[in-house]
Amino acid sequence: MRRPLTAALALSLLATLPACGFLGVGGGKQKERAKADLAASRVTTIGVNAYLWRATLDTLSFMPLVQADANGGVIVTDWYSNPNNPGERMKLTVSVLDQDLRADALRVAASRQINQDGNWVAAPVQAATVQKLEEIILTKARDLRRAAITG
Repeated sequence: MRRPLTAALALSLLATLPACGFLGVGGGKQKERAKADLAASRVTTIGVNAYLWRATLDTLSFMPLVQADANGGVIVTDWYSNPNNPGERMKLTVSVLDQDLRADALRVAASRQINQDGNWVAAPVQAATVQKLEEIILTKARDLRRAAITG
């Protein structure tokens, strides 16, 4: 849904560049730079980095969302149980903290519960689980940025 809007915005920006002489003499390198600038790590029309935001939504798309605040950069999921392990459930809060595409601009917090005799009881989350989720989101965000540059 956002891709046509992004493409239209990119085309309108590119259309104005020749008028200001940006793509004048030596246009090859400057054209590449213009394309890279459009996909810069700080591209945002929301309060946070758009690549991190989109990558987070894509990564968590299998979980029900409780909150998704693009200006504040917070995504909160509802409890999710893997059908293969219904006695365990997870809930995530992901915060995108900056407009730049950087590893420290992403924070994932996870809660885990296990079902004991019909009651959900808090259980520890392995640090590796949170780190792996952060890696997945960051990799996807970098891939989105790379696709925007080469696309």
